[in-house]
Amino acid sequence: MSDEKRTKEGEAATALVMDVFRLNGRLQLAGDRLVSDLGLTSARWQILGAIAYADRPESVAWHARAMGVHRQGVQRIVNDLLKEGIVETRPNPHHRRAHLVVLTPKGKTLYEAAIAKQIPWINELSDGLRAEDIETAQRVIACLKTRLEDGST
Repeated sequence: MSDEKRTKEGEAATALVMDVFRLNGRLQLAGDRLVSDLGLTSARWQILGAIAYADRPESVAWHARAMGVHRQGVQRIVNDLLKEGIVETRPNPHHRRAHLVVLTPKGKTLYEAAIAKQIPWINELSDGLRAEDIETAQRVIACLKTRLEDGST
């Protein structure tokens, strides 16, 4: 075992990472409950959101990279959404096999219904928190995410 010790910042970052893991699990469970009556899960909802918020149609691989997850998992869910008519693919002028994924009208309606449920839920969840504190937490998480993406650690 190494004699090296964590710095004060390393200890704080370790505690933050553990809390983020726990928060992620609880968010997934809460999201599953929130949109279950729409036939969605948190994973499906997350992918619909990625597609809805993209500046332009993108491939499954692009969405997976942006979400920080494995392409195969996104592809499996997109395949299910395709079968249900929630998304459709379009030809990609830059890659013959990596089609672009877009929401269908059914998918847009479904995503809008999920957001209609999310708005009061998130407002209640964030009640009593200061926007400045939330923004600080977001900046710290964004910095850690960027460092992991850059491979600098």
